[in-house]
Amino acid sequence: MEQHEITEAGPLLDGQGNLREAGYAKRLLPIYDRNQVKGGALRIKEWDYYLVMNGQFGLALTIADNSYMGLDSVSLLDFWENTQITKSPMRLLPMGSTGMPASSAEGDCASGGRGYSLLFRREEDKRVLYAHMENFRGREALDAYVELTDEPEESMVICTPFDKPGHFYFNQKINCLRASGKVTVGEDEYMLDPADSFGVLDWGRGVWTYHNTWYWASASGLAEKVPFGFNLGYGFGNTSAATENMLFYNGKAHKLSRVRFKIPGRRRRRRYMEQWEFTSDDGRFEMRFDPILDRSACSSAVGIVKSDQHQIFGRFTGLAVLDDGTEVFVKDFLGFAEEVENKW
Repeated sequence: MEQHEITEAGPLLDGQGNLREAGYAKRLLPIYDRNQVKGGALRIKEWDYYLVMNGQFGLALTIADNSYMGLDSVSLLDFWENTQITKSPMRLLPMGSTGMPASSAEGDCASGGRGYSLLFRREEDKRVLYAHMENFRGREALDAYVELTDEPEESMVICTPFDKPGHFYFNQKINCLRASGKVTVGEDEYMLDPADSFGVLDWGRGVWTYHNTWYWASASGLAEKVPFGFNLGYGFGNTSAATENMLFYNGKAHKLSRVRFKIPGRRRRRRYMEQWEFTSDDGRFEMRFDPILDRSACSSAVGIVKSDQHQIFGRFTGLAVLDDGTEVFVKDFLGFAEEVENKW
């Protein structure tokens, strides 16, 4: 598959609210301006999602302004106990008032409500995450302080159009962030050590069509003591210009072609906790995935808004090949893979 790389900075959208240039980049070159969006005020979606993990646990934090609905979320995943708790309070009609930054490189992001608060700060050489949520586990509160450092030089940036005027998907994934800090729930403490704890940022802005199903997989860690990770995804929009599949090795990005998720079972009858397989059409990504934990949720509102999510945490084993032909082998490499269907 021939893919188009965006190599120069410039406005993301043209005067009609369509992408000026579809494709991928290794840096945040396209410039997003909410005021240029023409796809409908109720259809704009803006979100910042952070996930930090190590072999014991994971913490996921989300602030999202989906115009007609705001969604803030805190998830704590305990891989040793095979348990997870997710709390996702909603806000009605934020319509951009959350003030999501126009760039991942600068600006703070904050949200809150009754009994909870989230704050994502961008500082000169690090990202700092704060979270507080009362009654997270029974009557016990969750408090989290996380620092993310060692941001790699390159990341995954994708500009994908939909086959509908004014609709687009603009996204950056930053893998291999070193994580430090602490999460407490009641008397329990979960520690993040940058020697073995890594984070990813999913930063997205766009106007989507109503009904979509997407597939996403991500992992970050060390391969023979070198920072290594990957981002895989597909499922919506017109991806003829580029995929968002990419490897990350020692701060540099290496572009992949199409990658297929082989999930056991048929749609609506998935066997998510059985072994998955991943294979690329260029032979540069061949992995098996052994699940540990399914963070599943299915919610709907009056039959109009629906979200059916299965985010599976587990371990990858297999081969990835860099642009120069270097082979990277990993075994039991912690990450996740998901299938999500949304009507929103």
